[in-house]
Amino acid sequence: MVDEMTTNLWPMVVALAASAYLLKMFGLVVLGSRQLPRILDRCLTLIPAALLSALVIKDSFSVGQSLVLDARVAGFAVAVVATWRRAPLIVVVVLAAGATAILRAI
Repeated sequence: MVDEMTTNLWPMVVALAASAYLLKMFGLVVLGSRQLPRILDRCLTLIPAALLSALVIKDSFSVGQSLVLDARVAGFAVAVVATWRRAPLIVVVVLAAGATAILRAI
């Protein structure tokens, strides 16, 4: 079973990379030099931030299919406060990791 998974891994990675590239090129070919409507352009600009936020929230508050409140929540809260106080990114990451590690050690 494991050999079968590793044999199919690299062709799958290459296929996914090629399809992502082709999808991006398709957008450039279809649009050409035309501009998107301003509201659509603004919405498309916000998608990466929304997606990243959703992934962070999901990984901070769940394990599998269940809701879990553990040390990661404290790290998340510390990161939110540090970001709100406009700390540099590296400081936010170190503070959040430190808070999580301290609570896990207790």
